Amino acid sequence: MNWLTDIVRPKIQKTTPKEIADNLWVKCPNCNQMLYAQELKQSHYVCTSCGHHLRLYVDNRFKLLFDEAKWTDVVLPPVQDDPLKFKDLQKYTDRLKSNRKKTGHNDAIQVARGSIGGIKSVVAALDFSFMGGSMGLAVGEGIVTAARLALTNKEPLITVAASGGARMQEGMFSLMQMARTTAAVNELKEAGVPFISILTDPTTGGVSASFAMLGDVNIAEKGCLIGFAGQRVIEQTIHEKLPEGFQRAEYLLEHGMVDMVVERSKMKEELVKVLKVLTANLKK
Repeated sequence: MNWLTDIVRPKIQKTTPKEIADNLWVKCPNCNQMLYAQELKQSHYVCTSCGHHLRLYVDNRFKLLFDEAKWTDVVLPPVQDDPLKFKDLQKYTDRLKSNRKKTGHNDAIQVARGSIGGIKSVVAALDFSFMGGSMGLAVGEGIVTAARLALTNKEPLITVAASGGARMQEGMFSLMQMARTTAAVNELKEAGVPFISILTDPTTGGVSASFAMLGDVNIAEKGCLIGFAGQRVIEQTIHEKLPEGFQRAEYLLEHGMVDMVVERSKMKEELVKVLKVLTANLKK
């Protein structure tokens, strides 16, 4: 590495499918500014030019939330890979293999346990880089497992949503996870165990229509997209132009759909405040 590769900006190349490519420079998807990768890491992957929040890998999300960036991974029960023997342009099993190789994870959810502000918590986070964070059997099982672990230990459950919705390759099995995850978080509510939902870019489809919007407190990252159907689909359905900023976190806050909109750099600080309030009377 020399001064030339450190300082001189390369020609802009086509963006990779990953949220953040492992390059020296990264182009902001919002303002197209070229950002130095090391500075981007220090800003928690928030554009230093326009403030846009780039998508985070799950490991980086855990590092951001857990004390001293330490946590214990929760092993999730195995599920059937391809219940419908689905095939479109390629076999579903091949898509799974490709995404597992790309991400190093078995599916679009990771569950971990650790301390947040000194409070033992369970965190279930979706990985958008794995098939758009879509919810199928594995994600549904992950949320249910996380909820049961939180219920057993009387520890708060925190979910971090980043998803395009239900996984079409699993059909009705995928849609059933909306009911399963909703039932799981309702068990926490009945037992008085706190459930906090963090919504990141994007939170859409069946995920937004199930557990992601059911938190005792719903916290959205600044500027993130939250909704069910896409904006173009809605406009074609109602034959009207949607207002500026529709389906963005700030718009939802104004209309009472989320409780807080928080910048990523302040997410843990605000989360700890909420946890302390919600766990004040939690009996183990």
